Amino acid sequence: MKFEWTSKKPKLGIATLYDSNITLNKAASSHFENAYKVLLGLDDENMKLAIKPVSKEDHDIGAIAKDKEHNITVKQSYARVCNKRFMSEVANLTGINLTKATSHKYKATWDNDEKILIIDLKTPEV
Repeated sequence: MKFEWTSKKPKLGIATLYDSNITLNKAASSHFENAYKVLLGLDDENMKLAIKPVSKEDHDIGAIAKDKEHNITVKQSYARVCNKRFMSEVANLTGINLTKATSHKYKATWDNDEKILIIDLKTPEV
């Protein structure tokens, strides 16, 4: 028999969208371990969402407008960005039903050139 032993760490980044937040699994959240804040972006033409880490240094020198920065909570196995207004925009763009009792999972991939996590809103994970 040929067994392929599996790792306990997920390989695929997954973002779960709720009515008030985005929760990233360990694979996706690993890119934000040193983030002080994040930027949230929405590409309505290509139906993609982006999360960009902001360092403490960039925050302190004012490289990013304070009203564009969002808090991120990074734990050992996940990260979470809360913003109900932004999630409402995402729901309006995609037509997905984001209520307190629902969640939707999407693949999240890291773009090394841009240093952003991209969530493709066209294809939900099953």
